[in-house]
Amino acid sequence: MKLICIGRNYTAHIEELENEKPKDPVVFLKPDTSILLKKQPFFIPDFSDDVHHEVEVLVKINKVGKHIAKKFAHKYYDDIGLGIDFTARDLQAQLKAKGLPWEKAKAFDGAAVVGKWLPKSKFQDINNINFSLKKNDAIVQSASTELMLWKVDELIEYVSKYFTLKIGDIIFTGTPAGVGKVFANDRLQGFIEDEEMFSIKVK
Repeated sequence: MKLICIGRNYTAHIEELENEKPKDPVVFLKPDTSILLKKQPFFIPDFSDDVHHEVEVLVKINKVGKHIAKKFAHKYYDDIGLGIDFTARDLQAQLKAKGLPWEKAKAFDGAAVVGKWLPKSKFQDINNINFSLKKNDAIVQSASTELMLWKVDELIEYVSKYFTLKIGDIIFTGTPAGVGKVFANDRLQGFIEDEEMFSIKVK
């Protein structure tokens, strides 16, 4: 299985990092080794002094597909989740400055939190799901999928042009504004609406 991540999908986050608004979705991959194991803390890696949290709505693919039209995309997932795309921002900045790939900053071991899953049928409209991240009981990120530049079905159409989607693949749909540095002993809790989707400690 693979983790397909979307960058720059919320205008406010693009602005906070002073990035250029893309014409197409920004896509990068994380290996399955980047998934933080269940009930394990997140350990800040020794190669970064500036790891940021990026909370994201997740979609789990339920069947194999390639060149999926937007109107059929809803048939390729049944579960909605929440996770974190941890980013070594200092390392990412160094790599971007040299025009190099981001993987070392985005795809290291433990860099992807995958919380629990909820059935898609639970939601009246997946394009209007409220989600948030608390750090030490204070809300630091809060948004709705309504604010996505590219909605879930559009992402599936776009990504499947380039990668065959397989059962169990997970799409990280992008992070809203409010990303920030994590510190040892932080507690991070993710919520969809009022339901806790994950809770992790930082070490």
